[in-house]
Amino acid sequence: MTSNTQQFVTLHSYPRAIVCIDADAFFASVEQAVHPEYRGKPVVTGAERGIIAAASYEAKALGVKRGLSLWDARKLCPELIVLPTDYETCSLFSKRMFDIMREFTPQVEEYSMDEGFADLTGLRRMYRKPYEEIAHDMHQRVNRDLGITVSLGLSLSKGLAKICSAFRKPNGFTAVPGKYIHILLQRTPLGDVWGMGPSNVSLLHKYRIHTAYDFIQMEEILVKQLLGKLGTEMWHELRGESMLDVSTAVKKSYQSVSKFKTFTPPVADREQLRSFLLRNVESACIKIRRYHLAARKLYVTLRTQQFDHLTIGTDLSRATASPLELSPIVDALFASLFKPGDYRATGVVLADLIADDRVQMQLFDSPIRMEKIEKLSGAIDELSKRFGKHTLHLASTLPASQQHQGGRAVQPERKENILKGETARRHLKYSFAKINS
Repeated sequence: MTSNTQQFVTLHSYPRAIVCIDADAFFASVEQAVHPEYRGKPVVTGAERGIIAAASYEAKALGVKRGLSLWDARKLCPELIVLPTDYETCSLFSKRMFDIMREFTPQVEEYSMDEGFADLTGLRRMYRKPYEEIAHDMHQRVNRDLGITVSLGLSLSKGLAKICSAFRKPNGFTAVPGKYIHILLQRTPLGDVWGMGPSNVSLLHKYRIHTAYDFIQMEEILVKQLLGKLGTEMWHELRGESMLDVSTAVKKSYQSVSKFKTFTPPVADREQLRSFLLRNVESACIKIRRYHLAARKLYVTLRTQQFDHLTIGTDLSRATASPLELSPIVDALFASLFKPGDYRATGVVLADLIADDRVQMQLFDSPIRMEKIEKLSGAIDELSKRFGKHTLHLASTLPASQQHQGGRAVQPERKENILKGETARRHLKYSFAKINS
């Protein structure tokens, strides 16, 4: 089912030069950067959840991996250093990483907190050096300035650059020009191709396609029949034909927005669980209002201590972004889901989002009430900008506002050490670093 041609089309070195940077064990590496005494030691984050959220390479070498319970992890590694997840400090490191990338090129895409792409095409003349040296300089700058390691890949497309970035982890640098991409693809299992999920891998295995090189040898028409548009785009990407632009645009539109909260120890109290769920609704509404959106569908989820997911949803009679309007609906959905027991997480999803200027009143809606809700939402958002999110909140979320603590529930150091003028929710954009004297 593949082409008879087994020789890859020869391309000149870099018709496009795309970089992919992927931070190594990002959350754990950040902790090692701000705590030099942790370097070279097994470090994990996730103390607040009781489950490993991220593990340093020293911990991974001992069999500790993401998703493992802390109890099992400590059996594998008694000297394990267990820390709470510090999202605030990690977000500052993430911002700095992308700022460094933008010092080399303005065309940078923030793909996730710890991964991004940069387009270096056309910069050789300005820097008077090859693309490989420009990318290497970027790699060294991030490592040196942030004190963390990243793996960097350079090639002709985003799909190829992503494969390159994973080729020599951790702290690897792999540059593959056009004339050598067939060698890279021959060494890349199909499952390591970006966007190639397990179901697609299983399907292609039936056609004796096992490597990325086998995949690009297929006829394009067959790829389209089996995998559709996305599969065809990746087929072109792996052949060195860039189909996916490095997008610098900040994301402004969403199909849905979800907010979940995991807590340790588990919660059994009905009112406290309801409070966490309503806090999820408030957080989700804040986000969609930021992008001037409103939701037409609502889903709520409860996750039990046994990891069962209980989910129920409903269509809304009118699109909204107000927790005041959603809270009675959440109460009804929650009542139909809740059963006595221990729960480890709550979550909500606001879906079928539309622009808020497209919201239409229903026959029995009160224009005065809608205007009051709109003004209240505006006031809440303004207070949040000045004093931090949830400064003004529903009274029913008060139990969630009070820290839910147990034997394992600890706070990151940055939250426990508040500087003069800061509040619990409004911090200066600086992280703490420990300096040994």
